[in-house]
Amino acid sequence: MADTFSSIPIVDLHRLQAPLTKLEALEQLREAIFKVGFLYLTNHGLEALVKRAHEKLPELFALPTEVKERCNMINSPAFVGYTRLGAETTAYNTDLREQFDFGTPGMKPWTENDPFWQRLEGESQYPDYPGAKELVEEYITESAKLSEEFMCYVSECLSLPPTTFGSFKGKMDRLKFIKYPQAAPGSQGVGPHKDSTGLFTFLSQDDTGGLQVLNKTGEWIDAPPIQGSLVVNIQQGFEAITGGICTATTHRVIAPTTKTRYSIPFFLGVRMDLTLDQLRESAAHIVKRIPASDDRKKRAVDVPSEFLSPLYSCFGEAYLRNRIISHPDVGQKWYPDLYERYTKETLT
Repeated sequence: MADTFSSIPIVDLHRLQAPLTKLEALEQLREAIFKVGFLYLTNHGLEALVKRAHEKLPELFALPTEVKERCNMINSPAFVGYTRLGAETTAYNTDLREQFDFGTPGMKPWTENDPFWQRLEGESQYPDYPGAKELVEEYITESAKLSEEFMCYVSECLSLPPTTFGSFKGKMDRLKFIKYPQAAPGSQGVGPHKDSTGLFTFLSQDDTGGLQVLNKTGEWIDAPPIQGSLVVNIQQGFEAITGGICTATTHRVIAPTTKTRYSIPFFLGVRMDLTLDQLRESAAHIVKRIPASDDRKKRAVDVPSEFLSPLYSCFGEAYLRNRIISHPDVGQKWYPDLYERYTKETLT
């Protein structure tokens, strides 16, 4: 396979599920995982739910400011809630997007006896909008089912047992409702980044466009909307678990210029308690069994990820650092000492 890509591949879930087409579809999935880190997933079964959710987004974001601010993320040590336009940064620049963050319901309340990073697994805040809580929880539940099935196919395409990655699944997945308002040409909707919430992202985008993926030669490749599809990409957690053989791909969103853009990303969570030593041991075991070239395995020894920095005790602390940097107002309120530390540290 070539080292780079010029388009985002399409993988049909029905073909993965059907015995007659499964092997060919697994090969397509393997190439997408190894070569791109991004793919379009079609026939995923959530089409009606996605359509219903997108129909509600304009009304949700049109709520009065005071209603949205009542569930502002500043109220949550778990970094869930409403973020007003311009309150989040990526790559040290302001993102031009407004959003609601939610998490898997039913998380165990945090106590002083729990690790400090476990506060990330908290209860969501919901806007005062009829049916919002029910819609969010249905979306998270159905997306979790789909993502777990998808992870089994990822394992198979890497010649691993289907349940290989199940033990890395975290307790809390996350969901965002995002609005990108019209802006000047070339404005940053969200800056260049790799997703860091967990294992895989499943993104539903509207028909506006603006998503771009960075290929291996430094060229930004458009990921235009395909009706009925979800855009799936590798996150830094999965990159670390596979020792860097399956890499997370940098991407960004260019702010729209002619109409508002809406998107809904679902983030499959990773275990927060996984330590660096445990990760290295697990990754070494997995990497040995993945049929990748020796050259790929050699290049993957050092994965540029905060998840692998010796500065942090486990995935939970690394992810907390990421959230504090992205949402400094929330970080300063709930984690003032860590905010001072993390903003002065340089990743190694």
